[in-house]
Amino acid sequence: MPVITFREALRQAMDEEMARDDRVFLLGEEVAQYNGAYKVTQGLWEKYGDKRVVDTPITEEGFTGLGVGAAMVGLRPIVEWMTLNFALMAYDQVVSNAAKTRYMSGGQFKLPMVMRGPNGPAEYLAAQHSQALQSIFAHIPGLKVVSPSTPYDAKGLLKTSIRDDNPVIFLEGELMYAWKGEVPEEEYLIPLGKADVKREGSDVSLVSYGKPMRVTLEAAEKLEKEGINAEVIDLRSIKPLDEEAVYASVRKTHCCVIVEESWPFASVGSHLGWLISRNAFDYLDAPVEMVASEEVPMPYNHKLELAVQPQVPKIVAAAKKVLYLDN
Repeated sequence: MPVITFREALRQAMDEEMARDDRVFLLGEEVAQYNGAYKVTQGLWEKYGDKRVVDTPITEEGFTGLGVGAAMVGLRPIVEWMTLNFALMAYDQVVSNAAKTRYMSGGQFKLPMVMRGPNGPAEYLAAQHSQALQSIFAHIPGLKVVSPSTPYDAKGLLKTSIRDDNPVIFLEGELMYAWKGEVPEEEYLIPLGKADVKREGSDVSLVSYGKPMRVTLEAAEKLEKEGINAEVIDLRSIKPLDEEAVYASVRKTHCCVIVEESWPFASVGSHLGWLISRNAFDYLDAPVEMVASEEVPMPYNHKLELAVQPQVPKIVAAAKKVLYLDN
């Protein structure tokens, strides 16, 4: 099976969907001749031309709104935000129009559009350009929110998202674009709302999604060396959320740690912790623990930048806490 980067998996997904359906087109800043700020759209402008790979002005609210209008008349736009930090400029279009038009029209308008780009901490980008913003999108009814952790998942989930008739926020990571993994040449789709067990285990459930899956799996390996068998659940999509996959793991292990890189207040992780407490309380041997970013703006200093994010020692310590092994 070919081994490709996360970046190439995304590019293949868009290329295949653009070849399959001529209603699919791409728009965003520098996505055409420049091939995108992170080269995710490499070669698509040469292949599909100006009408289907559209460079836009630096105006996120404007071109996101253009995407909403295009989706309302039957096209299937893929809006690239150079980063989710810039998507804050488009938040009104996302919340007021993309998320609500299908509901407000009584289903007369579909909104088949994907808004994608890098989310979460990167490196040396400081307070304004290194934020994990999934919670503010997951909070809005009418939006689907997807966050893959591997090249395989990225390709299958993006193809499914492009075919969805609802607006999908597709979360990537700047540091993930060079990650490599096996991706089959034949076509496949991954349904939204279907979590994946990345590692079987019986002692504690570690639940995460997106970029923190890497440190979560590293923590599971470290715990194994200490005789603790951790199960790792990758949510893959935040909304819809595969609650049953999480409950099934908790019923098996009786302990749970949630790992995510956003701030903890009113986050995806805190909501999931409440769901587990409400629906699987009788199976828990300890309160659910959460490892999130510290509630501060991202520091520029690299040591502090790493210190505020989920790291392997924090996850290991949380796992030992729910197992009452933290002395």
